[in-house]
Amino acid sequence: MTDTPKTPVVVDTIIANVCVADGSGAPMSDARFDVALHDGRIHTIAAAGALAGWHAAQRIDGAGQVLSPGFIDVHTHDDTNVVRAPEMTPKLSQGVTTVVVGNCGISASPVSLKGDPPDPMNLLGEADAFQYPTFAAYVEALEKAQPAINVAALIGHTALRSNHMDRLDRAATEAEIEGMRAQLREALEHGALGLSTGLAYASANAAPTEEVLALAEPLAEAGGLYATHLRTEFAEILEALDEAFRIGRHARVPVVVSHLKCAGVDNWGRSAEILEAVDKAQRFQPVGCDCYPYTASSSTLDLKQVTDDFDILVTWSQPHPAQGGKLLATIAEEWGVDLMEAAKRLQPAGAVYHCMEEDDVRRILRHPATVVGSDGLPNDPLPHPRLWGAFPRVLGRYSREQQLFPLAEAVHKMTGLSAERFGLTQRGFVREGYWADLVLFDPATVADAATFTDPMQPAFGIAAVWVNGVLSWQDRAPTSAARSGRFVRRGTPQPVL
Repeated sequence: MTDTPKTPVVVDTIIANVCVADGSGAPMSDARFDVALHDGRIHTIAAAGALAGWHAAQRIDGAGQVLSPGFIDVHTHDDTNVVRAPEMTPKLSQGVTTVVVGNCGISASPVSLKGDPPDPMNLLGEADAFQYPTFAAYVEALEKAQPAINVAALIGHTALRSNHMDRLDRAATEAEIEGMRAQLREALEHGALGLSTGLAYASANAAPTEEVLALAEPLAEAGGLYATHLRTEFAEILEALDEAFRIGRHARVPVVVSHLKCAGVDNWGRSAEILEAVDKAQRFQPVGCDCYPYTASSSTLDLKQVTDDFDILVTWSQPHPAQGGKLLATIAEEWGVDLMEAAKRLQPAGAVYHCMEEDDVRRILRHPATVVGSDGLPNDPLPHPRLWGAFPRVLGRYSREQQLFPLAEAVHKMTGLSAERFGLTQRGFVREGYWADLVLFDPATVADAATFTDPMQPAFGIAAVWVNGVLSWQDRAPTSAARSGRFVRRGTPQPVL
C-alpha cells in the first residue's frame, strides 16, 4: 500500500472498501482498502476512503467482500476451447483469470495429425480442432481469438510422439526424439512453459524413462518446467514418483506432479506415505503438485481402470451416444454382459471414476506443496463438475465449512503459489504494478453449484471478475462481449519448496 497523492487522479476503476487476500498466504487484515486499476494494472492500493476524491470511469463498492488475485487454473484441457469458445464461461464464472493448457502429455500444438487424434488427445476435440502444426501458429490463433481469460501453455509429450512416430506402442528412436526436441525448442522460444507427460496412457506408456530424459534436456536452458501425469496413480505410485523426480533432476528443472491422488480402493489411505515421498524429494530439488477438490476423476474410458470396486459414470460414447450419463454397471446389466465387455463396446468413450477417498483428498489439498487445478474436460457432453466449480469449492467447502485451511491460504494455493511455480510474472498477487487479474467474492456465500447430475452451473458468491483490468464477469453473467485475455509467455518458475 502506498501513500495517496494529495491531488485527485483519473483511473479506470476503483474497487472500494474491500478486504484483501493478496495471494501471498499471509493472514488477512481486518482493514478495508480501496484498489484503483488503470491501463490493465493495479495502480494504487490505499486505505478505504483515501481515494474518495479520485475520478474513475467505474466505481464498485466491495463492502463485506474479499478482493483476491484472479484464480490460476494450473491444470486444464482448454487448449482448443480458448480459440473455439473464447468466452470461456466455465472458468470465468468461477473467478479463473488464467489457465495453463497442454497438461497430461496432450496439447493442441505443435500437432500434425495423420488421422484421428490418438487417445487421450481426443479429449481436446476431433481432428478438425488440431490446426496448429507449430506452437507459433497456436499463439497467433490465441492472439487473434483473444479469449476472455489469459492462457499459458505446456507442450505435450504425446502430441510430439504423434507427430514423429508411425505408432505409439513402442519407444521412440534417437532420430524421432531429436525431431521432438526440435519442436519443443521452438515452442520454448515462443514462450511455452515447459513439457508435460501422460505416461499412464497407452499412447505414451511404451516410452521408457530414457526417452523422457532425453526429450526434457532443452528445458533447463529455457527456464522451463516438467509437469507429469504419473506413469501410475495406483499401487506403484511411489515408483512413478521416483521416475518423475529423476527426470526433473536430470533436466535440472522443477517438477510438478499433476492431479496427485491415491487412486483405487487398494490405494486409499496412502496419502501420508505419498506426501512423505514428496517432502523427501523437496530436500534435493524443486517439486510441487496440483490436485482438484473432488473424490472422482475423469478421463477417457480406460480398460485398465474398469472395476466393480467403485462407480464408473460414462460421460460419452462415440458408437453409443445414448449411454452417456449412465453408470457402466447399469449399461452392462442392460446389455447382459460384464463390465469389461460393456467398456469395450463403448469405445471410444469418456468416464468419471469415483476412485478416491475423502481423507486422502483433504490431506493432499492441505499440503504446502499443493496448488489447485480443475483438470476439467470442456468437450465432455456431461463434464465432471470440477470444470465449473473447483475453485469456489475450495473456498466454500474446504476453507469456510470444513476449515481445512484459512481463507488466505486457500487463495494462496489458487493464485500466488501457482504464479510463482509456473513463472507467471506479475500475476497471482494483489500488488501495485501487477496485472489487474482480480476476483471479488463473498466469503460467506461463495460455493460451487455444479453437480455430477447438473454440472454446467456457474458458482455462487463470485461478485465480479477483472481480466487485465477489464470487468469481465458480474452477478453470474458476463459483462459484455469484450474479451481481454492474452497469451502469457513463460517467465522464470520459482523453485517453490
